[in-house]
Amino acid sequence: MNKSHFIYLIPFLSLFLFSSSCVKDKKAEEDRVKSYEVETVSPQLATIKTEYPTVIQGQQNVEIRPRVEGYIVGMYVDEGAIVKKGQVLFQLDASTYQQEVRSALADIKVAQADVNTAKMQVNKVRPLVEKDIISHYELESTEYTLQSKQAVLAQAMAKLHNAKTNLSYTRITSPANGVIGMIPYKLGSLVSNNIAQPLTTVSNIGNVYAYFSMNEKQLLNFFKDKTDNNTLKQKLNKINDISLVLSDGTTYSYKGHIQTVSGLIDSQTGSANFRAVFANPQGMIHSGSSATLQIPKTISNALLVPQKSTYEIQGKHFVYVVDNGGHVHNTVIEINPNTVEQYYIVESGLNAGDKIVTDGIFSLKDGMHIKPKLIK
Repeated sequence: MNKSHFIYLIPFLSLFLFSSSCVKDKKAEEDRVKSYEVETVSPQLATIKTEYPTVIQGQQNVEIRPRVEGYIVGMYVDEGAIVKKGQVLFQLDASTYQQEVRSALADIKVAQADVNTAKMQVNKVRPLVEKDIISHYELESTEYTLQSKQAVLAQAMAKLHNAKTNLSYTRITSPANGVIGMIPYKLGSLVSNNIAQPLTTVSNIGNVYAYFSMNEKQLLNFFKDKTDNNTLKQKLNKINDISLVLSDGTTYSYKGHIQTVSGLIDSQTGSANFRAVFANPQGMIHSGSSATLQIPKTISNALLVPQKSTYEIQGKHFVYVVDNGGHVHNTVIEINPNTVEQYYIVESGLNAGDKIVTDGIFSLKDGMHIKPKLIK
């Protein structure tokens, strides 16, 4: 090869070397681009559970108070005992009331004797009046006397009935099936119908009521999705899959349903009160317990994103959206306050079909080029 030919080849050799260098640099750059897992956002069926703090009350909470005054001479139950309707709980000293019964019985015998005497007098006077031996005035007088004695007898019988009633009140029984509460009084205590504290309470917890409240906005949203029924009762009957999370974090095994809702919104709290009912056959839940009520709601076209694919700055949530060129862009999203397991429900900021980075987001920067690795 002569010198002139070599000179002509120099530009082509330079171009070749430059092209090879660019290819190597591009390949090196591609090797430096990291691979990230990417997921396509698509509408799904999701069920969220809205939580409300609740207070549990028994189906019946009956205060046991004495109707008469007396000393406690018998206590036949202890705190926490399960009792049946009609079971004897307390016995008050009955000696005074037994004496009143005996006195009333004696008064009845006296009054009955007076009535019989008055009847005999009427029977004696009547034929004499009929024969005009004595005046009619004498008959009327004896009849009035009989009526007076009969009234005294009726009073004596009423007194006996009242005495027997008071005597029966010294034997205090349970008005319902349930569980005995606290017993503040002991044997020998003097009690009456105006004591500050009841003798005890009987809580019927065969069913328990869970009381909770919703604010005005929650109330509107609660009924907005239930427009297929007309009446409030029909809407409430549709909500029959309510869960109860107990204070230890476990979910109660029986489902409940909403039974009533107040017709008015409290002007002071701005909320409406609800009552849900749960079966309690084992007596596991006690009156006065606290729990959390969960009401399910189904969303037909929910956009779900993994919680690990989001990050938060100043109260706003962000995700990295991948464009067709493999570049990421941090995007603000609005999420539903309720989660579905480890997923957020996106209310705005994303569209179906968008691709988001699901792992390793804290190593990304806005506009960064990545190698998407699509996962399901």
